[in-house]
Amino acid sequence: MPTINIVQAVNQALREEMRRDDRIVVLGEDVGKDGGVFRATEGLYDEFGEDRVMDTPLAEAGIIGTAIGMAIYGLNPIPEIQFLDFIYPAFDQIVTNLAKLRYRSGGQYSCHLVVRAPYGGGIKGGHYHSQSSEAYFTHTAGLKVVIPATPYDTKGLLLSSIRDPDPIIFLEPKRIYRAVKGEVPDGEFTVPIGKARVAREGSDVSIFAYGAMLHVAMQAAEAAKAKNGVECEVIDLRTLVPLDTDAIIASVQKTGRVVIVHEAPKTSGFGAEISAQIAERAIEYLKGPILRVTGYDTPFPYTLEEYYLPSVPRVQAAIEKIMQY
Repeated sequence: MPTINIVQAVNQALREEMRRDDRIVVLGEDVGKDGGVFRATEGLYDEFGEDRVMDTPLAEAGIIGTAIGMAIYGLNPIPEIQFLDFIYPAFDQIVTNLAKLRYRSGGQYSCHLVVRAPYGGGIKGGHYHSQSSEAYFTHTAGLKVVIPATPYDTKGLLLSSIRDPDPIIFLEPKRIYRAVKGEVPDGEFTVPIGKARVAREGSDVSIFAYGAMLHVAMQAAEAAKAKNGVECEVIDLRTLVPLDTDAIIASVQKTGRVVIVHEAPKTSGFGAEISAQIAERAIEYLKGPILRVTGYDTPFPYTLEEYYLPSVPRVQAAIEKIMQY
């Protein structure tokens, strides 16, 4: 089984699906001849041509608006937003039109497309290339939000997303685009949307994470075991909407202690929703407060990026704190 990185997994999934379904078109800034700023679409233009791999103007509202029109008329568009930070000019198209068309038509027609975007920090991109704004989209009824953390899940979840009837925001953690590698089968396979994964079994503390923070959580779990013998269970959420609440509750019932890790600011970040679900369904199992290790409630910094992002020591400190209750 080949070992590839996340960028290669994205490219492989797009290429295989475009060969399988000629309704699929890719569009976005520099996705064509240049292969995208992170080279995720490299080679697609040469194989499928300008009618199916389209370079667009620097106009995100136009990219998403065009993709919505394509989807309504039967195509299966996959627009790329070059950085998630650039998506805000298209916000009205996404939340007002894309997310609501199926409901508005009473289910008579859908508007399926997959919006791909690299998100998060870790590349010294400053505050206009490093944001984690996934919570905006999880709050929008009608959208699914998918965030893989491994090459295997990237390919499997992207294939599932392309075939799903609903509009999907597919966020790719650019910090680990090439830093994380793993075995990924050639050919077709899917990972179900809405199912979390137990990345590490444990009995003392449940750590919930997604995207690049999964790997920080895993390292912190190993450090906690080495230092204090604490066994942490790490859950990779994989999709935020739909959220696998059953997997979350099952882990909390096992451990009774919770640490949530994400890059976005703490206030109204997705960790708040996870906390609320646990409080509603499993509060009697808790042995202490729910702790969140997150970004800070400030714009994303440039020179202090390593202090802003959740780190292994910060997660480890939260594990030690919750174990004292």
